[in-house]
Order: sequence, then structure tokens, then C-alpha cells
Amino acid sequence: MAKNKIAFVCTECGADHGQWQGQCAACKAWNTLSQISLGGSGSPATKADFRKQGYTGQSTGVQALADIDLATVPRFSTTVGELDRVLGGGLVPGSVVLIGGNPGAGKSTLLLQVMCLLARSKQALYVTGEESLQQVGMRAQRLGLPLDDLQILAETSVEQICNAAQQLQPKLLVVDSIQVTHSADIPSAPGSVSQVRECAAYLIQYAKQTDMVLFLVGHVTKDGNLAGPKVLEHMIDCFIMLEGGNDNKYRILRGQKNRFGAVNEIGVFAMTEQGLKEVKNPSAIFLARTEEDTPGSLVMVLWEGTRPLLVEVQALVDPSQLGNPRRVAVGLEQNRLAMLLAVLHRHGGLYMADQDVFVNVVGGVKVSETSADLALLLAIVSSFKDRALPQDLVVFGEVGLAGEIRPVPGGQERIREAVKHGFTRAIVPKANLPKSKIAGIEAIGVSKISQALDSI
Repeated sequence: MAKNKIAFVCTECGADHGQWQGQCAACKAWNTLSQISLGGSGSPATKADFRKQGYTGQSTGVQALADIDLATVPRFSTTVGELDRVLGGGLVPGSVVLIGGNPGAGKSTLLLQVMCLLARSKQALYVTGEESLQQVGMRAQRLGLPLDDLQILAETSVEQICNAAQQLQPKLLVVDSIQVTHSADIPSAPGSVSQVRECAAYLIQYAKQTDMVLFLVGHVTKDGNLAGPKVLEHMIDCFIMLEGGNDNKYRILRGQKNRFGAVNEIGVFAMTEQGLKEVKNPSAIFLARTEEDTPGSLVMVLWEGTRPLLVEVQALVDPSQLGNPRRVAVGLEQNRLAMLLAVLHRHGGLYMADQDVFVNVVGGVKVSETSADLALLLAIVSSFKDRALPQDLVVFGEVGLAGEIRPVPGGQERIREAVKHGFTRAIVPKANLPKSKIAGIEAIGVSKISQALDSI
């Protein structure tokens, strides 16, 4: 029997189906199946087509894990320290990096800066499908970047991109963006599920066989998720998101997936007239506080990847005029806020069922770890009592349902980071107290909510 040339792929989970149906059998999502052309003699992602064009890869055979020579694929720096941190220490030959972000976040600007700097020592090719060559050249000139070494191509055909790469043999390739690339063998329009999936597979296979570092730029949906099929995130090695918009000077580069490093690292950049500049001390930009004491304001110490980060949390408690008081959390999980308010009532004796509670993390930081619990509760109490906390006070710790204060990882490193920024007092979990006193700061250890309230 002849092989079926058509399949239907779920845009949410990437599951294949033999025929169209309203609901995906794998993830149960509705109306997410899209038609895709399967591999045949003309499919761009088949190995036969790569052999015809000379992209053959040599099989290394079966080897013991201990016998693999890791020195043959050393990392190399992107020349941007914050980007190296998020990537896990640099770029790995043959890796594929997908970078996403909102329009105007600075994805193209960051990659253009990196490519212009790396092109002085390595062969690099920048492929733009959304802008003209003149537009890219004007941006590079405005940013003051070196223009002599970087090769640039305006093309959207994936076959032509690989042909140009085969002739130039670059060590780095940027495709901006994967949503506008298309293959002549796929009948659908650029940006469709089938086009994005097959074009990405074509480019990834070429990068793996030639040990070339491939950067793919991806669009995002209105919800902030990566546009296109979910299977695209499984195909690449590293997925990073550039958070921030036109209304915010600072951009946060956050790792979502990384096969060569940790995924909880962040890099902080500032958008300037010379492009994206690294922020070596990100805690300083989140601590631009007013000189006078303000109720409901407190500094907490988060742990992002391999470094502590000082961030200000603000709370506003106000009598509610509605039958159902509001609970609004910006940068924090709203369900956790409701849980902490219940703990505060049960074990702290503070009744807030008739109060509107608003909490915000300054600087647009999104807090995902539990070390912010204690600081959040004390900021809420400060606003509720309308009494300001000292500006030299820093707080961290996890709060349990029984009202206990649990320790968090990296306690001593968090305290030392607070000392660097001039804080002289700290309320921390009792188990996180340093064994020897740290000069310049008084650390108060607490084990219950009641002790934390007494300490302020």
C-alpha cells in the first residue's frame, strides 16, 4: 500500500492523527489539528535529500559513555556575559537555540549584537526574513557595531538558506524568524503548523550534521507563549524568552529549556541607544526606593539560578466596599497569596476577610519560589497597621500551613548579598542563621509567624 502523504498535527502537543477530528486524542484540546504534509521523495527533512546536497553525517557507532571525548565540542562565549549565564556557560557547537519574546523586546537587536561581535573570530551568517538588508544595516550602524565581518542574507526559502550556508560554511547562523520561512514542498502558507515544523526540522538537521550553532527567532502569542506547534520546543536544545516591552527600560532573559545547563538562570539587560547593555548588578535596579519610610514596602532576597537577587515587594491593604474582597497579585501567585492570608489569620491573629489586598513585585519580576512568603506577609501587616518597616531591613523565608517558618536554600549567600547593598538587619528562618556572625548585619532567626510579628 502507498504511504499516506497527509497527517493532522495538534498545535498544542504535537500528536499526529491519520484524519481530522474536532478533539486531539492526546491532550484533549479542541480545534487544534492542522494538516501537514508527511515526508516523501520531495520532503525537505528527509535524509536522502540531505545526502543529495552533500550534508551527510558520519555514524560514530556504539560507544561506552565514559569513552566519549567531550573536549572535541568545547563551549565558546557569546561575548555577552548575561547571555552566557542563561545558556549555561556559552554556546555548544551543533546546538539549536530558540529565542522568543514580545514584539519590540529586543530579540533581533540582541542577536545582531552577538553576531557582529562573534563574526570577528568565526564565520557567521545572519538571515533576515522580516526586514530588508538596509534596515538591518541601519540598525547595526546606529548601535555602533562592527560591520565588516558579518555576512547577511534576506531570504525566506529554507532551501535557499541551507544552500547559502553550505557555500559559506558558517559556524553560527541566525534565522529571523522561523515563522516567515517556508519550503516549496509544503503547500500551506508560511507560519502554518506544517511550514514551521518542517522548516525547523530542515534547519536543525543541517545544524546537527555540520556542528553549526543555530539561532531561531520565534514569535509569541497574545498570551505570551511561543507561537506555532508545541513540538518545536521539543526539537530544539535551548529555549530562552526575552521579557519586557516598550514601556520598560529593562529586559529579563529567562531560560525555559536548556539541555546544556540550568533552566532557572536569568540575565538582565537595559535597553539603551547603543542596544542592549548588560546589568552586572541587577539588585540595584530593583531597589530604587523612596527616601522616606512607606508602609507596606519591604525588600526580600530571591534566588535566581546561581545568584541572589534583592527585590522590593509592596502591599496595599484597604477596607473593601464589596461583599467579596479583592485579592490581586502582580508578579506573585494569586492562590499562594490567599493561602498566606489564611495562615496569617489562623496563626497571626489578624483578620483581613473584609479587606482588599493588593501586592506587587517592583520591576516586573515574576517570583516563583517560596522564599518570598515571609516578606510578603510582613509587608501586608505593615500596610494593614499603617506602620512603615525600617529601610535597612531585609527578609526571606518560607511559610508553612502550620505557621512555621521553613529554611530556604542559600541562606548565608542571601545574607551576604544584603550586606553588600547596605542592609543592617535581616529576619530569616532560624535554620538559616549563619554559624558565625556576618559583619555588618544583625540576623534575627524566627521559627513561627508569631515570632516574626514580634520582631517587627
